[in-house]
Amino acid sequence: MRAVPGTEFSIRFIHSVQKTPVEENLAVDADGRSFVLHSTKYQSFGVGLPFLEGEGDFRQEGDYYIMDNMERHFPALTLRTGVGTKLTLYLEGREYRVYESYPPGTPVEIYVNSLGKGLLS
Repeated sequence: MRAVPGTEFSIRFIHSVQKTPVEENLAVDADGRSFVLHSTKYQSFGVGLPFLEGEGDFRQEGDYYIMDNMERHFPALTLRTGVGTKLTLYLEGREYRVYESYPPGTPVEIYVNSLGKGLLS
């Protein structure tokens, strides 16, 4: 898929410990070489979920906790499918159910290639 600076996408999954939905909103960063995590939306506190002041701007919206303005940079993203986690990507209005394509435990690497034209591997 074509990925240019500013291309936004979301990763949604069921947290493996908390068993609640999580949504992470990211974009290809301005240099077109890596990713920036803008926000995370989740329903419960626990291991692996942001909650500390300084990680972003925290707010509650209905049943969800939202951490905005996180601005965390990643050169690549390594995700892993899991039993019941329903790992799904949302990009340009399309839904990619990663969990249906790969068996549990499979690592899935997401990166911007050196030409700045790739997103999923």
